[in-house]
Amino acid sequence: MTSSIMAQEAAQAPSVIAQQLLNNATICENLATKIREFNPALVYIVGRGSSDHAGVFAKYLIEVEMGIPVSSSAPSVNSIFKQNLKLNKALVLIISQSGRSHDILAQANSAKASGALTVALVNDTTSPLAELADVVLPLLAGQELAVAATKSYLATLSAILQLVAYWKNDTELKQALVALPDALAQVIKQPQQLNSEFVAKLAHCVVLGRGFGYAISREIALKLKEVCAVHAEAFSSAEFLHGPVTLVEKRLAIVDVFVADETTDAHNLMIKDVASRGAQLIQLSSNIAGLHKRCMPLAILQRFYLDVEQIALSMGFDPDKPAGLKKVTQTL
Repeated sequence: MTSSIMAQEAAQAPSVIAQQLLNNATICENLATKIREFNPALVYIVGRGSSDHAGVFAKYLIEVEMGIPVSSSAPSVNSIFKQNLKLNKALVLIISQSGRSHDILAQANSAKASGALTVALVNDTTSPLAELADVVLPLLAGQELAVAATKSYLATLSAILQLVAYWKNDTELKQALVALPDALAQVIKQPQQLNSEFVAKLAHCVVLGRGFGYAISREIALKLKEVCAVHAEAFSSAEFLHGPVTLVEKRLAIVDVFVADETTDAHNLMIKDVASRGAQLIQLSSNIAGLHKRCMPLAILQRFYLDVEQIALSMGFDPDKPAGLKKVTQTL
């Protein structure tokens, strides 16, 4: 049994999320009422790194379930170019673990000054971001010491799911979230999906998903870079055919992120295509019976985090301290 901090923290995700969902139920109920009264014309998401990747998940979830357009911010527009956007009709979700990055705070200040409804999804509830936002939706992931985020990222996705479940008043999704922690606990006990035999020989690979699968593909590619020093790039499986597919002719390695939802047929068709061209493929998927389709990405990530930590150790890397990285990154 590994003793890495990354693995220990990843394994804490089920208990973290169980407590989070319980503690945040009233907050989400009240916030949902506030959002409905505000009646946003769009949702604007602010984040960097893994938090930005969580924003991609939020984009798919909100657009699919609520029918409201979602845009991702470019924080430099405010912090470097000093331009304030007209966000008076926007719900602005600011996602940050530390709540202390200067460019994120600048964007949040600008959004609030413009009349936006600002909501901070933040782990540090004593941070400047928490003090600034109109509403705080705490992630409640606890202290995270490993540089590579695991439980805090999963807690961000569960917080987004809970917020949308209450905003939409989706009884089925609310009930599915109750079962989510137990499902993640089951995943921890399951066998590896990604293995060192596939990863250790790679210099480059592509991570393909569609929809919610693409949303988490970005996080999977980041972790492969962070802890295994493998250059990985995420694509929508549909977008991959528009040019990059030519790389497959060189026996390109592809991580297939399969989410059994509305994208199944379209995604599988693309995977069949790249397989026929000679791609080396390995699939990541959810194997928990009865799991709600919107919760499947979290189950895939739960297994992946544990797998990639084991692969890093087998390759001689320290997954807790990737070379050149810090836990809190300050950007302007």
